[in-house]
Amino acid sequence: MNYLRSIALVFLFFMPATLPVFADGEGDEWGKLNRKVEELCSAGTYDRAIVVAQQALAVAEKNTDSNHANVVTSLNKLAEIYMIQCQYAQVEPLYKRALEIQEKTLGPDHPDVAANLNNLAWLYRIQEQHAKAEPLFKRVQEIREKALPEVAMSQKNLAEIYYLQKQYPKAEPLYKRALELNEIALGPEHPDVATNLNDLAKLYYIQEQFTKAEPLYQRALKIKEKALGPDHPAMAALLNDLAMLYSAQDQYAKAEPLYQRILAIKEKALGPDNLNLITILDDFAEFYKKQNQYEQAGLLYKRSLAIAEKKMGPDNQNLAIFLDKLAELYKMQRKYEQAESLYKRALELREKAMGPDHPFVGISLNNLAELYCVQEQYAKAEPLYKRSFAIAEKTLGSDHPDLVHSLENLAKLYRATKRDEDAEKLEKRIEKIQPGASSNHSH
Repeated sequence: MNYLRSIALVFLFFMPATLPVFADGEGDEWGKLNRKVEELCSAGTYDRAIVVAQQALAVAEKNTDSNHANVVTSLNKLAEIYMIQCQYAQVEPLYKRALEIQEKTLGPDHPDVAANLNNLAWLYRIQEQHAKAEPLFKRVQEIREKALPEVAMSQKNLAEIYYLQKQYPKAEPLYKRALELNEIALGPEHPDVATNLNDLAKLYYIQEQFTKAEPLYQRALKIKEKALGPDHPAMAALLNDLAMLYSAQDQYAKAEPLYQRILAIKEKALGPDNLNLITILDDFAEFYKKQNQYEQAGLLYKRSLAIAEKKMGPDNQNLAIFLDKLAELYKMQRKYEQAESLYKRALELREKAMGPDHPFVGISLNNLAELYCVQEQYAKAEPLYKRSFAIAEKTLGSDHPDLVHSLENLAKLYRATKRDEDAEKLEKRIEKIQPGASSNHSH
């Protein structure tokens, strides 16, 4: 008997508490009786506690609907006391009635129903009535597993808030918990588990914890491939994440086939000249550019430009973005004539669409001026720098930190053309706007 009493006490310790819900005009009497029950139980006077608990049940039944939550609370409390006394015959009908009420009022899959099922299952287990306990425990598991994905989503949502605020230590345990819950509820190869794995991998990636991120990305990729097939459009985003991970570690041999696969998937899904291809074409071009493989990068940039021209038209101002990228690549290869032609076209498009004083026009002027400076064509560069600076000053004001770059460029030009006095004036202005900045650009 002592053994069974110990098991019952352990069961009660872990059982969820039942909170009273007071009905109008009944809370005071019923509440007082419940508090008295607690006092008597604490003192170990269980026989007296049973009597008072029965009174509380009667008050709840009299003053509320027979299906009221307070009736359930009183039934469970009385059952608990009987459990401590190992009076199992009295416990069973109380738990059954509480379960019946909750199934009727809350529905068969409510978490509170699972709690009552758990109570009844433990009663049978303590009495070694395993055949009765087993289906109840299984039903508890089914109900709780249905709720787990919702809990997992809540964990994920909160983690993302911390992620966006760069509070990564707070985000990590939440992402991990969301992953664990979905693995339990949905199985280790469910597509939602792949999403959780990818979330956690991205968290590690942003912190440059690449060895932690890689196996998570790989596992997510395998799950999605199995669920969707290797050529599904949704595979592209996962492949891109893994390719970026390898590229960040200069593991180019691993990254290249992933970029090639992404491009093939998108071409198959979208066609060869869809505007949505431009993102992967540019990413792939940047990948080659990073390795100084300029010819491969150039082919991809040219293809992006051709798609954009075809879909947007040759006079669209947004073409300037693609022209600038290809021009920058030519400048790196010292193909200055090709770069100049593209920079000039980008400037023309922006001036025509936005007017001569738009900040984007200032960017184009600066790009072209830098190209001339690289070739020591300072006479061509100077008016462009000055115009670019005037646009920036008009837009931002005379003391804005973003003016520093334009002032530095012009000061370097003055130094290169032996106009040190003019350069010093600009460097003093730089120092006033951003103390310490001009020291890197003086003699």
